[in-house]
Amino acid sequence: MNDKTLLVIGGGAAGFFCAVNAARIHKNLQVVLIEKSSHLLSKVKVSGGGRCNVTHACFEISNLVKFYPRGASFLKKAFHQFYTKDTVEWFQDRNIQLKTEDDGRIFPESNSSQSIINCLLNEANQYGIDIRMNADVVSVEYNDSAENNQARFQVTLRNQKKISAHYLCIASGGFPKKSQYEWIEKLKHSIEHPVPSLFTFNIPNNKITSLMGIVVQHANVKIIGSKLQQSGPVLITHWGLSGPAVLKLSSWGARELADCNYEFDVAVNWLPDFNEHTLKEKFQLLRFEIASQKIYNRNPFGLPARLWEYLLMLSEIKEEIRWADLPAKEQNKLIKFLSAHSFSIKGKTTFKEEFVTAGGVHLTEINPNTMMSRLTPGLFFAGEILNIDGVTGGFNFQNAWTTGWIAAKNVTTYFVD
Repeated sequence: MNDKTLLVIGGGAAGFFCAVNAARIHKNLQVVLIEKSSHLLSKVKVSGGGRCNVTHACFEISNLVKFYPRGASFLKKAFHQFYTKDTVEWFQDRNIQLKTEDDGRIFPESNSSQSIINCLLNEANQYGIDIRMNADVVSVEYNDSAENNQARFQVTLRNQKKISAHYLCIASGGFPKKSQYEWIEKLKHSIEHPVPSLFTFNIPNNKITSLMGIVVQHANVKIIGSKLQQSGPVLITHWGLSGPAVLKLSSWGARELADCNYEFDVAVNWLPDFNEHTLKEKFQLLRFEIASQKIYNRNPFGLPARLWEYLLMLSEIKEEIRWADLPAKEQNKLIKFLSAHSFSIKGKTTFKEEFVTAGGVHLTEINPNTMMSRLTPGLFFAGEILNIDGVTGGFNFQNAWTTGWIAAKNVTTYFVD
């Protein structure tokens, strides 16, 4: 008979990883996992367009931590216990073959997130995890005077049912509103105010949105008036700008952009190998090298055709103009649009299923070597509930696997008979 109980709150990546590893490592531990919704592993399901971006092929801890706008120092310690290499081995040991794409993202070879979900569900079944759905937590009580063999935590659910546990791991993900953390604050923990991370930039009433679906594989996006900038693929959508460069920029600028109520200006360099000066020099060469060709028909920079034509139209360049005859005024306009195309951003778009927060439980209150609270013994945290968030590309899942595994490994180190 199992003599101690671990209750894991949250049926996402971090919660599942904590639950299945805890049950595997600690044979006499009863593990109960509760999920407030009717769906398990919902972010795993939709991640990477339904393929699940498991982690990122970054195998140097000193480089890996650079992809976390918040929590890098904390994770630097944690990654020495479990990081990318361990994640890959963990899944491969369970016959989940992974592959690395050109941009470093790691996916299951099946190209289906269901492979990862099935793996975790099989582990839960193998180790007898008690999974309870539609179990929304409203309060947690901690009895610090309980004897060593007594359950110290009592969790009350919205349906008034109560669950007692010796150990508690909160892996409920990030919440968009600070009020949703109140039950955690009652456990003595302080919360860094949450704001969205990983969001797209809205450009209302701008005609560039007519080019929705176009991707520029290498562009630079800079927030005007700040040092924030990122390079990478940029996607034009029906509401504005998205893609990895924009999502990374939104992550690094999460708090700054929230402070300005998501109204700011950006400059996009569609040709980041050039600046305005070097592009002028390139144009002088082009006027000789392809002098007789019409500028609309001859795009020498490899930009998508529709974007090239759109920029020519904005620069008021006539269709019949040849490179040799390009007037200086129109040329300067085009160079400006190519190297520093400015947009006024008004608002953001986040995706509910993949919502990521900057904010959560203060990391100074958590031991990175165990994931246990420094304030409430026997209380552990894992995943995005902590004030940790990474840029797009598998880094948030790596945080989930790492913190979930460390919590699982150390969960019984307190109150040992």
